[in-house]
Amino acid sequence: MLILLLINIPLAGALAAWLIRSDTRRPLVLPVVAGIHLTLVIRAIAASPPQTPDSWIYLDAIGKLFLLEFSLLFAACACYAVNYLQYRKERSNQVLCTGFLVCLSAMTLATVAHHLGLLWLAIETTTLVMAPLVYFNRNARSIEATWKYMLICSIGIALALLGILFLAYSTIVAGFPPSLILETLQRYAPSLPGVWLKAAFVLMLVGYGTKMGLAPMHTWKPDAYGEAPGLVGAMLAGGLANCGLLGLMRLCQICMSSPAVHFYQSCLIGMGLFSIALASIFLLRQTDIKRMLAYSSVEHMGLFAVALGLGGKALFGVMLHLIGNGLAKGVLFLASGNIHRAFASKNREVARGALRRAPWTGALFLAGFLAMTGSPPFLPFASEYIFFSAAFSQGHTITGSLLALLLVLAFLGMALTVIPVVFGDPPKDRQRTKYHDTALLVGPPLVLLILLGILGLWLPEPLFRLVTEAAKLLEATR
Repeated sequence: MLILLLINIPLAGALAAWLIRSDTRRPLVLPVVAGIHLTLVIRAIAASPPQTPDSWIYLDAIGKLFLLEFSLLFAACACYAVNYLQYRKERSNQVLCTGFLVCLSAMTLATVAHHLGLLWLAIETTTLVMAPLVYFNRNARSIEATWKYMLICSIGIALALLGILFLAYSTIVAGFPPSLILETLQRYAPSLPGVWLKAAFVLMLVGYGTKMGLAPMHTWKPDAYGEAPGLVGAMLAGGLANCGLLGLMRLCQICMSSPAVHFYQSCLIGMGLFSIALASIFLLRQTDIKRMLAYSSVEHMGLFAVALGLGGKALFGVMLHLIGNGLAKGVLFLASGNIHRAFASKNREVARGALRRAPWTGALFLAGFLAMTGSPPFLPFASEYIFFSAAFSQGHTITGSLLALLLVLAFLGMALTVIPVVFGDPPKDRQRTKYHDTALLVGPPLVLLILLGILGLWLPEPLFRLVTEAAKLLEATR
């Protein structure tokens, strides 16, 4: 009953948002639904609803962490949207508000789906629903970004479906009753034919990796993140990309129970390092703040892949980084939206001196940059420290060294953009916009930043137990 409410309440809110005629009143539905959803999420995490009789729906520890991150990020974006959309009165917000709520419902379904077909359906739904939101600005660049997003992500998700079919066929070849239930496939995994299982893994890694934005399937990200409004970019980076990560984790739960663990780990580490390397190179020459954040997302998705490949102690860091990365992306994208409105530009040559033009926003953008790049005392510092510790203690010295070098390059690349935007001199030849910092525009990212700081210094015992339990679900059983 509780899980059904979590899925259906956002759908009811979406219907209400679609029916409300007023563009001023419609955004108020978002924080109302967000508050109810977050309350129910906390209750679900504490109550641990039982698995359904057919085993299709179950909220395990991994699902709980993803659900908590999705709900927190959505709540921040929902509150931010109320004031942000007042600056965008030239556009109807009917599609944006409705799409946001449908996306929340689909992301919730993804976290509880233990049938791989249902999980695929939920992830595909998020892809389709977010496309009109990327096109919110309705100009030539946004339509190009939307088509690129739809085309590349649709091909990726189709490959993931093909991988699921290969996985199902492998159970038939092994002589088992065909099944796509996660726990059943984990039991079958040691006896599944290696060729079919490896083929399924590669297809699903490419498919869900496209959704995550792993290189070289990342090419939709810079355009989509660059042209979408800030709050849409926040949900793309902290919501949709993490849905792809969830699909990859479910795949790892199955494949890490099979004999060929080294093959799967090598694929993850290789693709992860390539993603970080490519993102670091592009970050060094980036002038658009939103495109910069897109390449930062590519970098961190690569970091997730490397950590999953390392296994062992790194898995605890993966679950911590899930929360830290999602919340930090929320801070940066919402702050970048404010900067865009304040300067009527997202290029660092124009958007300069944010601390003078919009002091709260400038400070948030700087602090978000420090959090995202693993600076203390924020949560990503703790998770990235665990990654390095795991790499060197588990004998992956070359991987750990490459990781350190590439993350330093990424830090320098982001700093080259962030520092002028925050500390530069505002352009004198540009007309001042009507934007000014308000409580609803700086409050939501500020709350996310405070959470990042608190969790970086102190992890509450219930959350520590949940992260530990989730990490154990990802451990190789052979």
